[in-house]
This record gives sequence, structure tokens and C-alpha cells, in this order.
Amino acid sequence: MLLWLWQFVRPYRLRLVIAIIALIFTATLTLSLGQGIKLMIDEGFSSQSTLGLENALTFVGFIIVAMSIGAYFRFYMVSWLGERVVADIRKKLYSHLVSLPPSFFEDNLAGEIQSRVTTDTTLLQTVIGSSFSFALRNTLTFIGGLTLMFISNIKLTMIVLLVVPFIIFPLIYFGRKVKKLSRDSQDKIASVGAWAGESLQHIKVVQAFTREDMVTEQFNQAAEGAFDVALKRIRQRAALIAMVMMLVMGAVAGMLFVGGSDVIAGELSAGDLAAFVFYAIMVAGSLAAVTEVYGEVQRAAGAAERIRELLATEAEIKSPEAGVLETEPLEADDKPLIEFENMTYAYPSRPNTNALTKLNLAVQAGESIALVGPSGAGKSTLFDLLLRFRDPKGGDIKISGQSLSKWNLQDLRSQFALVPQQPVLFSANVWDNLKYGRPDATEAEVLAAVKAAHAEEFIEQLPDGYQSFLGEQGVKLSGGQKQRLAIARAILRDPKILLLDEATSALDAQSEHYVQQALNELMKGRTTFIIAHRLATVRHVDRIAVFDQGQLVDVGSHDELIESSELYRRLAELQFQLEKKA
Repeated sequence: MLLWLWQFVRPYRLRLVIAIIALIFTATLTLSLGQGIKLMIDEGFSSQSTLGLENALTFVGFIIVAMSIGAYFRFYMVSWLGERVVADIRKKLYSHLVSLPPSFFEDNLAGEIQSRVTTDTTLLQTVIGSSFSFALRNTLTFIGGLTLMFISNIKLTMIVLLVVPFIIFPLIYFGRKVKKLSRDSQDKIASVGAWAGESLQHIKVVQAFTREDMVTEQFNQAAEGAFDVALKRIRQRAALIAMVMMLVMGAVAGMLFVGGSDVIAGELSAGDLAAFVFYAIMVAGSLAAVTEVYGEVQRAAGAAERIRELLATEAEIKSPEAGVLETEPLEADDKPLIEFENMTYAYPSRPNTNALTKLNLAVQAGESIALVGPSGAGKSTLFDLLLRFRDPKGGDIKISGQSLSKWNLQDLRSQFALVPQQPVLFSANVWDNLKYGRPDATEAEVLAAVKAAHAEEFIEQLPDGYQSFLGEQGVKLSGGQKQRLAIARAILRDPKILLLDEATSALDAQSEHYVQQALNELMKGRTTFIIAHRLATVRHVDRIAVFDQGQLVDVGSHDELIESSELYRRLAELQFQLEKKA
């Protein structure tokens, strides 16, 4: 873990050096107190000298002041380093996460990923910002104290050292167990967080189905599971701390008996024994402290493993190596803008079943094309492939004559605007959600997009107008209002290619009227793909592509398909008959 962390600490080497110097300085001064105690006993108490006592106390006072100054620099530098390094880890981790394709988040719970970004990095901050400093200071104290013990009295030192092997081996054994249990504990905590987040996010469904008791019981079970794992870890750490304390204090007691006997026999001065006892207590205390911190370090090691796993996740879809991409202008009329060439795709979870099979389709710039067919026919998959959220398993997709794999991902996706069936709004105000389409847009451009989307009237009726907070996922707006905001955002983006995924399917008649007007404005002069189950909404498009079981079965206008496509005719007759009955 420390080797991995070094890449983040390395840019701040100077601060680390200052912190280590301060640590060594304070550890040395702490051990020097032993000499102050020796002077107080031998030069003051034993000699019955007030002057000797004053000199000893002056020496001790000087050490205490110097220790305080060193402690300030030590604490400040180490804490700064911990906060800075963890902030850098969080930034790198989040930057890496947003570069991963959507398929990664389909296989991993959002709540668990959030736990790694927040909880796990906080554990690392604790280790770097305090535990590491604490452990290093106590390690220096242990080494320095042990050296002074050897200098003071070798015989007494050997008595104390007899217990060291009995401490080291349990430390390694229990430390490994604590690390594994810490990893399990973090996984359990992440699972609890993910479950809680999901159930609260869909609280309307939970309450509508009166499943409050069920989700509470499931959450309680998950929380108890996390508690049980944590309890095992705590038992291991408690056993380790108790064993170390018993062995160390037993050794100190044995040393006191032998040393006391030497003082009585006149072979050792009381001051020398007192100083040795001070060093022994410092060594014992520092060893016990390091033992306790070792458990924290093992917890952090488990957290670091989880973070490293995320950072090691390779994005399956990447931009090509830097280079100049030569493409035809997107507005070119003589060549197709978008070409699907014998393109096949199968989902990794269903590798033997093609979602799309040998698709061949050419779309001209400015053309509007509707994708219709039964659910599961491959229409939404086509949108994912165009945005290069997924790559074809066979064949190719080209835009302006160049394969999508040769486009820089940001350049490619900047050509598109997506208006999904369920519009996505962020926990922010109206203005911020609109400018998500183009952050550098002027106020006039934003207002023009709002007007074109027929959203001006309802926005101005909100309590704080454009500054109104929309709540999580825009919960304070109706479906039609959210959809018009999403369309305004797409208009502001001013894309070359527009992707509309069932943009009006879940709306009432009045909302659909407003949204359809906004869509007509948005589609002007743009290449547009429309996924639609309601055929009445796409009769005006240039072409309709009919899909069935992952295959393109027919292409043409509404009237042409009524004559040529049995599937389209059946869908149309069924829908229009139902509309007449309604």
C-alpha cells in the first residue's frame, strides 16, 4: 500500500521531509526527558540540592517548549499531506470513473462505487494524516529508547527484549487477518450504502407497494452483516493489543525487580534506574501504539485494494492515439453522413444472441429517420453504438467516411444530442441544468433555446424562476416539463446529429403537443434518429426503418411500408384501431 501511495506523495516530497525532520526532532526531545528525570533524582532529590533541582527543571522546561514547536510543525505538515494526497486520489479516481463506458456501471452498483470514492478514501486520509505520523513517531521513539536502554544497562535491556519475538509473530498473524476482515467490512458497508440509496431513490414505489417493512428488514440484515464482520475485526485487534500489553508490562515488571535489586545492592543509582524505567515505558508504550496503529494500517490497506481495483479497471472503449482525423464535412450532400456496414453486435451477457445482425444502412446529412419495431428489436442498442458506448462485434459504423474507432471520443460525442424517454436532470437549478448542454452559452442563447422548446411559460411560473432548485432528478417538475427542459438543453447544444428515444411516449396529450412542437423546432436542419413505438408521431419523417429481432427488415416512407412491410402494416393497423376506439 505504501509503495502505491508513494506516487501520490512524491510531488510533495519537501513537505514530507519537513514532517519527518519534525518527527525525529520531537522523538529525540521526548527521549531527552529521561535525562531530565535522571538529573532531578541524582542532582536534586538525592543530593538535597535546590540549585540542582532548578537546573534539572530548567532543562526539562526547555525540552517541553522545543517539543511543542516541533509538534506543531509535525502535526500541520502531516495533516496537510494527508488531506492533499487523499484529495488527489479522489480526483484521479473520479476522473477515471467518468472515463469508463456505461457498461461498467451496469455491472457495478452506483452506491458501492460511491463508497469507494468517499469512505475508502477517508480511511486512507486517516492513515496518511494521523496514523502514519503516529506510527513513525512511535517507531522512532522505540528505536531511540531501545538504543538508550542499551547504553544505560545491557542486562536490564536484554530482560525487556526477551518478549519481542512473542510480540512480532502475533503482530504479523493478526495483522493479516485484520486486513482481510477490513476488506470484507468495507464491502459490507458499501453494500449497505448501495441498498439504502436505491430504496430511498425509489421511495414512491416502495411506499406505493407498501414494502416499507420489507426493505427495512432487508436493510437491517445487511447492517447486521456489516456489524458481524466488523466485530470479528475488532476482536482480532483487541486480542492483539491485550497480548502486547501483557507481554510488555510483564517484561517491565521483571526489569523493575532486577533493577531495584541492583539499586539496593548499590550497583545502580536511583537516577539511572528511573531513566531506564522511563525509556522502558516509552519503548513499551510506543510498541503498543504501533501495534494499535498496525490494525488501522491494515484497514487502510483493504480500502487501498478496493481503490486500486477501480483505478486498474481498463476502459474497453478509448479514443485512438493522438493524430489528425481527416473527415468529410458533416454537411456534405454527395456522400452519406452515417453508414452502417454489415454491422453486428451482441451483448457480453448474451454472446450467442445478436442484438443487431449484419445491419446495412446509409443516412444522408439532414435526413430524419425513424426506428420502429417490437421491443428488443435493437433500436436502443443502435443509439449506444452511435455514441460509441459499445463497439460492434463485426462490421463497422462510419461518420463522414471515418470509422467511429478513429474518432476522438469527445469529438465524436460532441456531434450528438440525446433526448431520452426519461429525461435526466441534475440536483441543481433550472439555469444550471440548461447550461449543461453548453456551459459557455450566453444568456441570450439560453433564453432562445428555452423559447424554442416552449418551456418559457412554466419556468417563469416557478417560485424562483430560472434559479428554482429542481430536486433530485428534477422531481419537482412534471414529465412534460422535464422533457421540455431536456429539449431546450439539446437545442442549446446545437448538435449535428439528434437522437430522440421515445421522447413523447409517456406524456399526456397537452404535454405531448408542446413537446412535439419543441422537437419539430429542434429537428430543423439536423440529421435525426427517432425511436418510436407510436407510429403517428413519425409519419412525417423522411424514412422509417423497421427492425425485428435485431435485423433491418424494411426501409421506406409510411405509405411505402404500409404496402411493402407486413410487420409495419400490422403495427400500424393495431395502433390506429386502438386510437379510433379511444
